Amino acid sequence: MHHSLPSLFFLHLILSQGFPTLSRRFSPSKHNLTLYGDAFFRNNTISLTQQRQQPCLSFAASPPSIGRALYVYPIKFREFSTNTTASFSCRFSFSIVSSPSCPFGDGFAFLITSNADSFAFSNGFLGLPDPQDSFVAVEFDTGFDLGQGDINDNHIGIDMNSAVSFASVDAISKGVDLKSGRKMMAWIEYSDMLKFIRVWVGYSVVKPASPVLATQIDLSDKLKEYMHVGFSASNGPGSALHIIERWKFRTFGSYPDGIQDEEQDEDCLVCSREDFGNRSEKLRRKGFNFRISVLGLKLPFSYLLPALTMVVILIGFIVFRVMRNKRVGEIPEEEEGKEEEDEDERNSTLSRIPGRLSLAELKSATKGFDENAIVGQGASATVYKGSIPTIGSVAVKRFDRAHWPQCNRNPFTTEFTTMTGYLRHKNLVQFQGWCCEGTETALVFEYLPNGSLSNFLHKKPTSTHPSEEPLILSWRQRVNIILGVASALTYLHEECERQIIHRDVKTCNIMLDADFNAKLGDFGLAEVYEHSSEVTGRDATLPAGTMGYLAPEYVYSGVPSEKTDVYSFGIVVLEVCTGRRPVEEDGTVLVEMMWKLWERGKVLEGADVKLKGEFEEEEMERVVKVGMVCAHPDCGKRPRVKEAAMIIRGEALPPVLPRKRPVVSIGSAGLEEDGAYLIS
Repeated sequence: MHHSLPSLFFLHLILSQGFPTLSRRFSPSKHNLTLYGDAFFRNNTISLTQQRQQPCLSFAASPPSIGRALYVYPIKFREFSTNTTASFSCRFSFSIVSSPSCPFGDGFAFLITSNADSFAFSNGFLGLPDPQDSFVAVEFDTGFDLGQGDINDNHIGIDMNSAVSFASVDAISKGVDLKSGRKMMAWIEYSDMLKFIRVWVGYSVVKPASPVLATQIDLSDKLKEYMHVGFSASNGPGSALHIIERWKFRTFGSYPDGIQDEEQDEDCLVCSREDFGNRSEKLRRKGFNFRISVLGLKLPFSYLLPALTMVVILIGFIVFRVMRNKRVGEIPEEEEGKEEEDEDERNSTLSRIPGRLSLAELKSATKGFDENAIVGQGASATVYKGSIPTIGSVAVKRFDRAHWPQCNRNPFTTEFTTMTGYLRHKNLVQFQGWCCEGTETALVFEYLPNGSLSNFLHKKPTSTHPSEEPLILSWRQRVNIILGVASALTYLHEECERQIIHRDVKTCNIMLDADFNAKLGDFGLAEVYEHSSEVTGRDATLPAGTMGYLAPEYVYSGVPSEKTDVYSFGIVVLEVCTGRRPVEEDGTVLVEMMWKLWERGKVLEGADVKLKGEFEEEEMERVVKVGMVCAHPDCGKRPRVKEAAMIIRGEALPPVLPRKRPVVSIGSAGLEEDGAYLIS
């Protein structure tokens, strides 16, 4: 069965140069789709399959229900003149409704295929194409076939030219039940620049903070110049309706003139402000008629004249109020000076809005990534000091793809999406820009002249070069640093748009500005969550971070939470107070040493000898106790970072610690039925 009605507007998009931005929302009155097999329009949706009328036992003898819905025109994915491949994103809602007392069907897949009429199998397999035809699919699989490498009968996978998934994940473990019958939303994004695909699924119209599946993948050799886009499903021996609605899809990438469609700003993977701010001027210079994009329609400017008239009236009203205030009286001199200072601060903030930087700019800033400009080295990146005229002194974090871990994330993508999405705080290292060009990826941050806190605490003095000996941080400076880190973590945990778990709080990642104010940095391991998400519903991962700073329950379960950050913060507090590393070269564990001193009533003996006793004993003991309670082995006994800061400032009573160090027993013998840790 085939249905297709032409659309001149979308045909114009397909035939235009570059990668078009295609948005498709369909209803029965706009069938810009071709339906195959058993697919049919159902109210305001499309069902890819039909439920069987025969009894369940007779399914094996009947032909399988296979259906497919593809956009009526092929979409351009390759630009051979520039040797570029399009990135793409899409979102859609779906539901899978089973027949009463019958097993589920195979499931469905979002499909990009070079051959719309190719079907590989006669008995289902999601109705995927023949492997000899290039295709990419994201499958939502409710069947279990060991021969196809299925992990279970409720999983999400990515397929390339095969029904055997390249990567897959158990949907239930990600908080999604494909068999629930509920309406769900899915988002799929592929960045050709990063060679990275991500899939989100949830029950809300708001995209979840973390994808259910994300992996490195290069689709450039799978995507032909033109491909067909849509959905495919099959029932196999089962019976279910695979319902799709509210589908939106688009491609974007490199354009001959550097201009992208206006709609690209929504759900964009990596975009600069200039991509949008200068667009109308670029269009004007090229002789385009300026038109407004509304829900995929290009409307002449005159259509929006009434709305613009209201904007003009509003601006006029604001100008009138300002002029009237000026006539009422002159601004006092001190207030005028304050306003000028506030304006300077606002301008300074605006100048730090992150933007895309060229590779040439970064090479110029770092003198060609000169080894003498290196100020830091990590497992996946090297940090260079540089200077950019429009920004000033910067730290350029240049990522080395050859050393990226082979897992479902890469440090550039994680840190980029975290920094650009939410973070703006005086105690966080400020993000200044990024570069994605060719094989190079880099992030640019403000440069902090005093380097890391670790260098001040642990750098050994040298008798040969006394002038290079590190400055000894005073006790007052140390307290200020601890409070700065606490302020940053409070912002991440409680005040940010979405909760961010840093997962790598340590003195190496705490930078000091010219006035020795603390700024927390390095978000390469960060996790972003909705504030409403429960810890028990979060994903278990391989524990990431640095040994000595990792909470015991995190090492055991792999589930990060704000309390795992609190533990790391507690270790940092003890490190600042004592000048000792979390684990010394002789194997001494800092938190164990402090508990032994506490049991003997001699906790002040752990104070950093470099302070020479120049501190208030009562305050030192209070801060040490905060560090110890934050690093408590029982996560339920740890305070919030905000509460810890109040204790340090003397605004709340100090914590009550047990006389002896609490011991945590983790393992099968140390877990109760509800999974709680046993603390003795």
